[in-house]
Amino acid sequence: MGIHAYFQSLTDLERIIRCPGRFKFEEHSVSAHSWKVVQYAKTLADIEETHGVAVDWKKLYEVTSSHDYGEIFIGDIKTPVKHYSLELRAMLQKVEEGMVAHFIDEHIPEEFKPIFRRQLREGKDDSLEGRILEVADKLDQVYEAFGELQRGNTEPEFVVMYRLALIAIKKVPLHCVDYFLTHILPDMVAEGSRCPIDIEQITKEALAS
Repeated sequence: MGIHAYFQSLTDLERIIRCPGRFKFEEHSVSAHSWKVVQYAKTLADIEETHGVAVDWKKLYEVTSSHDYGEIFIGDIKTPVKHYSLELRAMLQKVEEGMVAHFIDEHIPEEFKPIFRRQLREGKDDSLEGRILEVADKLDQVYEAFGELQRGNTEPEFVVMYRLALIAIKKVPLHCVDYFLTHILPDMVAEGSRCPIDIEQITKEALAS
């Protein structure tokens, strides 16, 4: 079927709902998540450039736009489950990467296989672009959880998601992380002060971890 199979498969990302099995005021698909991650990453990279850091924009767009493609095959697995142990995380990643590799071998024309293997790989690594992807991905978790908490959703999982994502972001040594913590997060917390859940206290606890 060639590249048509890849294009057609993208629709599946619109049908996969993030954080399944929990009450949500607003559903988010993997496809919508991927689009937002690209937007976050773009702005985070702009912040890095204002500090004189060189950004490989082609690589950044490749890794951010395709970072969750493998969920077509395994679905969205909730963060607390996915990161329950290093062994489990490694097993899930191995399955996901194996199924993506099989898809490429089965459907992508030979001359494009190296390109697809590069673009659909796990993009989170120690490179600048990989670290920006890590922050952007967690940033969307922060905003998804914040949106639910702001509406008064009492599902404990969203508190856990918000806290763990903030802790993960805080640990990434980037200028854009410093900017987020100093200039963006306070605006978010101030906006959340009107909601029935104490977002300010949850935020303080996460940043103190």
